[in-house]
Amino acid sequence: MRSLSIGNSFSQDACAYLHKAAASAQTDWECVNLYIGGCSLEYHAENLRENRQNYALEINGEDTGRKISVSDALCTLGDFDFITLQQASHFSGMKETYFPFIRELYAACRKYQPNAEIVIHQTWAFEEDSAHEAFVNYGSDQKRMYNSLCSAYADAANALGTIIIPVGDTIQYLRENIIDFDRRKGGAPLTRDGFHLSIPEGRFIASLVWLETLAGIDARDISFLPDGMTEDRRITLAKAVHSFLKGK
Repeated sequence: MRSLSIGNSFSQDACAYLHKAAASAQTDWECVNLYIGGCSLEYHAENLRENRQNYALEINGEDTGRKISVSDALCTLGDFDFITLQQASHFSGMKETYFPFIRELYAACRKYQPNAEIVIHQTWAFEEDSAHEAFVNYGSDQKRMYNSLCSAYADAANALGTIIIPVGDTIQYLRENIIDFDRRKGGAPLTRDGFHLSIPEGRFIASLVWLETLAGIDARDISFLPDGMTEDRRITLAKAVHSFLKGK
């Protein structure tokens, strides 16, 4: 399996453990990420039109040291099974920032990778006490941001006729239903700085969601153990993620 993410630091979070997590479930997965920090759909579309080679090329969570354009990635890196699109986190709940840019990206992906499944990577809301400067656009309210991004991503997916990788849904479910992550009850944050996923737990959760959603791999069958995580914790998180996804 091969995936290409036209993304930013949030796809970087999601892809960090994907290769190793898949391998632990006897699946060979090459994960390619095009990285520009904070890159929005509008900027991705502009880069595509101008054929700018300004993305860091990351493979299986490692920076290759190479710069590449979206067009080059689509045309020169071979065939992909999946291509993921996402909005920058600060714009994720603002529907007006998605179009026409996501359609431009989708059209290019469909043209140059006709056999790939093009899907949307749903990002997550900021932590309740996040100091991110864009959080004020959502009233510094995690639930408001979550509801807004859910609606925006759903509209985009419906317009493109594609599916969503529900990382944002899963993160919010764990925050609201697992006491370990309930900040109001002293739970641990699922971000490391108020917006990027925590290491190792947040990133591990994202990899489980990707693999169960895209490849049908039961999260409980993924035995990869990131540095800093206990086996008991891995089992607990895998069960929680699988239970949530199965119920969706």
